[in-house]
Amino acid sequence: MKALITGISGFVGSHLAEYLLDKNIEVYGTIRHRSRMDHIRHLLDKVNLVECELRDPFSVEKLIDEVRPDLIFHLAAQSFVPTSWNAPNDTIYNNVAGQLNIFEAVRHFDLDCKIQIACSSEEYGHVDPSEVPIKESNPLRPLSPYAVSKVAQDHLAYQYYKSYGLHTIITRTFNHTGPRRGANFVTSNFAKQIVEIEKGLKDPILYVGNLQAQRDFTDVRDVVNAYWLALEKGEAGEAYNIASGTCCTIEEMLHLLLSMSTAKIAIQEDPLRMRPSDVEILLGDYSKFHQKTGWQPVIPFKQTMEDLLNYWRAEL
Repeated sequence: MKALITGISGFVGSHLAEYLLDKNIEVYGTIRHRSRMDHIRHLLDKVNLVECELRDPFSVEKLIDEVRPDLIFHLAAQSFVPTSWNAPNDTIYNNVAGQLNIFEAVRHFDLDCKIQIACSSEEYGHVDPSEVPIKESNPLRPLSPYAVSKVAQDHLAYQYYKSYGLHTIITRTFNHTGPRRGANFVTSNFAKQIVEIEKGLKDPILYVGNLQAQRDFTDVRDVVNAYWLALEKGEAGEAYNIASGTCCTIEEMLHLLLSMSTAKIAIQEDPLRMRPSDVEILLGDYSKFHQKTGWQPVIPFKQTMEDLLNYWRAEL
C-alpha cells in the first residue's frame, strides 16, 4: 500500500511518516527546494521524497501520476495564524489551490484512493459559551484569514465528494503539540524560551501574548493515529473533530512548563504577540470520531509538555 504525505518534512508530517513506516506502508512525501529536512533526516533512507510545488497544477499532476497513491494525507499548508494576518492572500491561495490541484489530478487519473484533509478547529472561530464542547454541527465563524482558508478546504472536500465521488475525509484538529513543534507556536515558543533561559542564552524574561485564551491540546502522536483511523474507518464526505475533550488556559499551560524547570523566570506581556482578534475558547467534542473509529487520546498533557521541553533541551 502506498501513502502520500504532502508536507512530510513538517511537524505532523514527520510524525505521520514514522507512524506509517511502523505499519509497513510505502511512504511518499512532497518537499520543496527550500524545505527544511531536520525532522525527517533520520527517515531519508526509508521514505520516497518528491519535489513538488502544490500550487502548480502540472507539478501536482506529475506527482500523482508518478506515485499513484492508495492514501493521501494532505497536511501541507500555511498553518501559522499570525502569518495569515500579514499575508492573507498568500495563505488563502496556498491552502486552497494546493488542495484543488490534488483533487483535479486524482480525478484526471481516476484513482481509487482515500484523501484526508487536515482542517482546523480555527474554523469554528467565534464560539458562544453555550456551544462548548464544540460539535461538528457547530456554525463555522472564522476569525482569521487562516481560518477562512481552512473553511474553504473543508467545503471543497465536501463538494468534490458530492460532485465527483472522491473519498475525502475532513479532520478538524484542535491544537496539537509535542516534540518538533515549530517555535512560532505557543507551546513550543514558551518551551524554547525556558530552555534558552536555562542555558543562559537569553535574559530570564519570558515574553507572552494573550494568556487567557482557552485551548484543547492533543499530543501529535495521538493525532497521527487519528489521521490513520480517519482513512481506515471514517465515512467519506464526513468531518470529524480530533481533540482531547479537555482544555486549559494558555496561562495554565505556561505554569505547567515552568514547573518543570528550576530557572527563575519573569513573565512579560509583548504587545506584538497580540492578534487583531482571537478565539476565546476552543474545546472539542470528539465523540463522533470515537464512535466511528474507537479513537481516543492516550498521551497525558503533562507528558506532552515534558517531551516538548526535553526536545528543545536537546536541540539547543
